[in-house]
Amino acid sequence: MPLASPADHRKGLLLTAIGGLALSMDIPLVRLAHGEMWSILGTRSITTVLVSLLIVTTIRIFSGRWPTLVPGWPGVAAGLLYGCGTLTFLLAVFHTSTANVVFILAFNPMFGALLSWIFLKERPSTSTLVTMLVMIFGVGLIVREGLAGGHLFGDAMALLSALVLASAITVGRASRREMGFVPLLAAVFPAALGFAIAMPGGVTIEHPGWIIFNGAVLMPLAFWCLATGPRYLSAPEVGMFYLLETILAPIWVWLIFSETPPTMTLVGGGILVCAIMAHSLWTIRKRSARPVPAG
Repeated sequence: MPLASPADHRKGLLLTAIGGLALSMDIPLVRLAHGEMWSILGTRSITTVLVSLLIVTTIRIFSGRWPTLVPGWPGVAAGLLYGCGTLTFLLAVFHTSTANVVFILAFNPMFGALLSWIFLKERPSTSTLVTMLVMIFGVGLIVREGLAGGHLFGDAMALLSALVLASAITVGRASRREMGFVPLLAAVFPAALGFAIAMPGGVTIEHPGWIIFNGAVLMPLAFWCLATGPRYLSAPEVGMFYLLETILAPIWVWLIFSETPPTMTLVGGGILVCAIMAHSLWTIRKRSARPVPAG
C-alpha cells in the first residue's frame, strides 16, 4: 500500500483523533443519563439507527444511489456480532468500574490478531506474540482485582465484548466487503432487545438528553471517523488513537463522578497501555524502515 501524502496523513491524524475523543465520552454519558440498563440500551441504540438511516437517505438524495448497507451474509454475521458487542459492553459498564471496562477492551486488537491467525492463517509477528503475553498478564491483574471486589461478571462481559468485536472485525476482513454502515445499523438488535425488556415497566432514564446525544451524535461520529482513518494511516497508527478511550474515559469519570480506580486496576491498565503503545510504535518504525520498491 503506498504511503499517504503529508496532507492526507494529517487528515487521517485529525479524523482518528476526533473519533477517539468522541469514543472516550461514551461511558461518561451513559452514566450521566442515570437510567435503567435496558432503557439505556434501547434508547442509545435506536438513536444510532435513526441517525444512520438519515445519513443513508441523505447520501441517496445527493449521490443518486444507495450506499452498501449490509453486504450479504458476511454483513449479517458481522452485524449480529456488533449487536452482541453492544449488549456485552453495556452489561460491563453497569457491572464493573469504567477503568476495568476500557482497560480490558484494549485487549481487542490482540484478540483480532489471534483470530486472524486461527481463521485467516495470518501468523502474527514475534513482537505481537510477546505483546499478547504481556497483555494477558495485565488483564489478569485487573480481573483478579475484579474477583476480589465482586466485579467478576462485569470484567467477564468486558473481555467477552473485546472478543466479540474482534470477531466482527475478522469477519469483515475475511469478506473484504464494505462494512461501514454495518456496526451502526446493527444497533437495531440491541434496540429491540432493550425496549422489549424495558417496556413492561416503562423506559426509565432520568436525563435522556445525555443518552440521545450519545447515540445520535457521538457514536456515529466516532465510528465514521475511526472507520475512515485507515484510508490515510497505517493500522498501528489508528490503533494508537483507540487508546484515547482507554486513557481518557477513566479520567472523565474521575472528574465527573470522583470514581478513583483501584491501584491494581491502574497497574494492570498501565501495563496494557504501555504494551499496545510499544507494539504500535515498533510496527510503525519497522514499516517506515522498509525500502520502497523501485517502480
